[in-house]
Amino acid sequence: MENIRHYVRENKERFINELIELLRIPSVSADSAYAHDVIMTAEAVKVSLEKAGCDFVELCETPGYPIVYGEKIIDPTLPTVLVYGHYDVQPADPIELWTSPPFEPVIKTTEIHPEGAIFARGACDDKGQMYMHVKAFEYMIANNCLPCNVKFMIEGEEEVGSKSLGWFVERNQEKLANDVILISDTGMISNTQPSITTGLRGLSYVEVEVTGPNRDLHSGLYGGAVANPINVLTKMIASLHDENNHITIPGFYDKVEELSAAERAEMAKAPFSLENYKRALNIDDVYGEAGYVTNERNSIRPTLDVNGIWGGYTGEGAKTVIASKAYAKISMRLVPNQDWEEITELFKKHFESIAPAAVKVKVTPHHGGQGYVTPIDSIGYRAANQAYTETFGVPAIPVRSGGSIPIVALFEKELKSKTILMGFGLDSDAIHSPDEHFGVFNYLKGIETIPLFYKYFAEMSK
Repeated sequence: MENIRHYVRENKERFINELIELLRIPSVSADSAYAHDVIMTAEAVKVSLEKAGCDFVELCETPGYPIVYGEKIIDPTLPTVLVYGHYDVQPADPIELWTSPPFEPVIKTTEIHPEGAIFARGACDDKGQMYMHVKAFEYMIANNCLPCNVKFMIEGEEEVGSKSLGWFVERNQEKLANDVILISDTGMISNTQPSITTGLRGLSYVEVEVTGPNRDLHSGLYGGAVANPINVLTKMIASLHDENNHITIPGFYDKVEELSAAERAEMAKAPFSLENYKRALNIDDVYGEAGYVTNERNSIRPTLDVNGIWGGYTGEGAKTVIASKAYAKISMRLVPNQDWEEITELFKKHFESIAPAAVKVKVTPHHGGQGYVTPIDSIGYRAANQAYTETFGVPAIPVRSGGSIPIVALFEKELKSKTILMGFGLDSDAIHSPDEHFGVFNYLKGIETIPLFYKYFAEMSK
């Protein structure tokens, strides 16, 4: 353990600077204007794996952005760990809310990160956490202590649904054969209390379009006589929740997994301060589905949220217009047993049915994925827990996450192996938001901890 810490201390500045250079590249997969930057990032990841010690690295072409594949096979009879991560990032909008430019990384100290945090888009999700694995691998190669085989699969479309990854996995099962999949794209409870994510919510993401008149109209001449698509859309959206914040789509809850009182009691043992939670978000109170506490609402219950809404005139000054069209982007986080394609169809049918005859409605599905639950009695989970225990001094707590990594369920279906989610980010790291950041402590702690996972996984697999 001391050898790992010494290596991290000796290379700390280099590790940070290398990550900063990776974060400078705006690899926004959702916006075609950044296509060149996404490719540049894939090439940079390829070079980093080669330098770290992989015997074979390639950019694998897909219908979309390339997948970076690398491997180090030291003995085919030993276990194989498949590391998954992604090099693409979310759009940085709204830019004006960042306190420093999103693709000009800077280190700032915060109350939670007194040792400093790297502020940049992708710092935590997922470039920083993905790069921990590259540097942990580098350490094991440099010190001749890699105890098993390793494969890397780093994609560039996670933030837009991983469509090409599914295509790639289905066609490369032998190449990707493994004994366990290791991912760091989640978080932990705090810098003193590690946790291992054992459940992920699924996702259904749609865009809706409401059309009224065939052109924008003068609100004085036509107001009150013609349906306003913006007014109609907001009413339709408001009707998707009842007074108890239950989702009103018929059949939405039919397959929802209901946890027992005992399981909910176990969840409640995880450290959580509602007052700190509210203070961190600068809100006076929490809000959500009746009958559930905050940590249940954001992990074991399904949700429906508007992610964006627009239409009409939004420029400076006034323009008295009834817009011809109004739009919204809506995401639904799903729990195990809810099929995302089925939920998407239920949403489409319901949303079309509640539209008044004065407008036309179009629902366009974007992407989605299934939820996932992993057991806590597997060799992979026990190895991860032992690694966290050694570096943090306390055992990890199993938790369910509110986030979604749609490809995890795909991995189990196609590759027949379990996934271990070893996250080192914090809920306060503002992923997907302005001022995303990743603590220097967390980044380096991940590099320290990951080699121990390999050590214990190899030992427990004998």
